[in-house]
Amino acid sequence: MPVMTQPEIEAFLHAPHHAIVGTNRRDGAPHLSPVWYLYEEGRLYIIIAANTAKYRNLQRDPRICVCIDGGHPDYRTVTLYGTAMLQADTPKVTEIRWRIIRRYYENEADARRYADSTRDQPHVLVTIIPEKIISQDFNS
Repeated sequence: MPVMTQPEIEAFLHAPHHAIVGTNRRDGAPHLSPVWYLYEEGRLYIIIAANTAKYRNLQRDPRICVCIDGGHPDYRTVTLYGTAMLQADTPKVTEIRWRIIRRYYENEADARRYADSTRDQPHVLVTIIPEKIISQDFNS
């Protein structure tokens, strides 16, 4: 299986791809959710709403898997495994939430509209320091 080098993985994770988060339900079944993320200094950051199944799952069992897919026509994938660290609404959560939202919108006005439309929900910062990373590169 073709894999990416560490510098290629870093560059890939800095692009605004979509990610799928895997958490464990109470009965052991997987729970998958699409999310936006931010990757900096070896840490993956995700913001989730406090009223979601993934938040309840992570409170009970902090093991997490995140698959970031390049999508068509970029046939690369990076999957990270680790333990989620949860942090409730603080100025840091607000700041990282804005940075995540902003990187997925073409302009600040659209990003601000989305951020404002969801600001009344309590948010939680999920920080993951990957314990294992698997990459695939089928572009060649």
